[in-house]
Amino acid sequence: MAQAKELVERSLVVLKPDTVQRGIVGEIITRFERVGLKIIGMKMVMPDEDHYRSHYEEIGKMITRRGEQAFRYNLNYMTTGPVIAMVLEGVEAVALVRKIVGPTEPKSAEMGTIRGDYSHMSFGYSDAKGIGVPNLVHASGNKEEAKKEIALWFQPEQLYDYSDLNEKYTR
Repeated sequence: MAQAKELVERSLVVLKPDTVQRGIVGEIITRFERVGLKIIGMKMVMPDEDHYRSHYEEIGKMITRRGEQAFRYNLNYMTTGPVIAMVLEGVEAVALVRKIVGPTEPKSAEMGTIRGDYSHMSFGYSDAKGIGVPNLVHASGNKEEAKKEIALWFQPEQLYDYSDLNEKYTR
């Protein structure tokens, strides 16, 4: 029984400015709820550069992997408007959320994923234009990253423990 409890995970999801500005927040959230993931925290925020640097470099190592210019493109994109940050909980939630979202480059995402159904930009195009990739959603890459990201975006008292009907069928 203890092993099953260990498989219940939390993942950070950030609905990026393009999701908010296009008015498709509800459609995206519905996809996570339909598979039985539980929203245990959610808020609309407009983080500053320091917050995004902590998120993308201190945790995600974006600058280390892709360079300062890629970070700047992404920062310019992420600060075009508010985002919705949420914490989802469920069985192997990190991998499940990544599967629902699809790969980072929208052009490579399969139909049926969020990025495959709602976006189409390529890295080549965004690099040529000098812009960040509007790929709708950030999703934690692994369990360790999820823990750090959740701690950056949410205080413990902003996360709620409650039962929902889906748990009867998904856990």
